[in-house]
Amino acid sequence: MTTMVYNSENFVVVELDVPVAPREGDTLEASDAPLSRGGYEIVDKFARKEIYIEGALAQHFREGVEELARGEPTQEQVEEFIGRYAGLPQQPLILH
Repeated sequence: MTTMVYNSENFVVVELDVPVAPREGDTLEASDAPLSRGGYEIVDKFARKEIYIEGALAQHFREGVEELARGEPTQEQVEEFIGRYAGLPQQPLILH
């Protein structure tokens, strides 16, 4: 599943959530949440670069987004937050 989290003149943030099939031998209860793997793709429109974060870094990003959402952040605050992640090593954005 793909969800647009944020879109502005500067950035696009998309959350990716991919279901993971249980492996043989996994012991899951019917009440367990389905397994999934995912992360965030952050595109810096002006730099024409993108980064994909997953794992602990994606969890940290999610927590930061949730913290921002608890208040009434300005666009400048949101852009500053995203910019911290967009500045990590990136891949050039190539359009096909």
